[in-house]
Amino acid sequence: MGPAPQSKISAVIFDFGGVLCFPPHESQWQEAASFCGADRKEFEIAFWEDRDTYDAGANARAYWRSIGTRLGLAFDEQTIDGLLEREIQFWSRFDHRLLNWAADLRAAGYRTGILSNLPRPLGQRLRTLPGFLQHFDEVTFSYELGVVKPDLAIYQRAIAGLQRDPGEALFLDDRAANVEGARAVGLVAEPFTTWEDFLAEMPWKHGLPVPRP
Repeated sequence: MGPAPQSKISAVIFDFGGVLCFPPHESQWQEAASFCGADRKEFEIAFWEDRDTYDAGANARAYWRSIGTRLGLAFDEQTIDGLLEREIQFWSRFDHRLLNWAADLRAAGYRTGILSNLPRPLGQRLRTLPGFLQHFDEVTFSYELGVVKPDLAIYQRAIAGLQRDPGEALFLDDRAANVEGARAVGLVAEPFTTWEDFLAEMPWKHGLPVPRP
């Protein structure tokens, strides 16, 4: 790895869902709802209703049983197994353009990290997925800490793991509340919307390497 870059920003921290991976596709929502016998729109509402508790480390099976209750359904163990796997697949369409950029940043001497709200089943899968985490120097998952963004403590943990001052790290997230939380602890934080907007607007004003086409 090369020497640390001579600029204010010397580390980049990525959110996972909506940044390093694409959000669930409509066909995935529909298939999961059909699998458990739920209405498509009601399923998605129930999925997000108590998400922070789940991302903070709550039991996965209890989370899915509570979704079933809200939908007026009783999920058996086989159904929960299927929903757990479908949930992991929701977040398995990685954006390799961002992963390539993370690799290029590290090669140029920047430190890289992930800071993400996500539940235990997904985090455990990512931690055992060959090659995925090799792009990052520090990985901060909410379920392992029992706290979720935008709580200030989770940003502070990510910063400490990267061994950088807050003002030396850029944070990318697709949710405005999480961007504001990052700014509250001194991180240089930018909203991420689409790859095209990212190329047009974001990194170059911080003097960062340009991503590959």
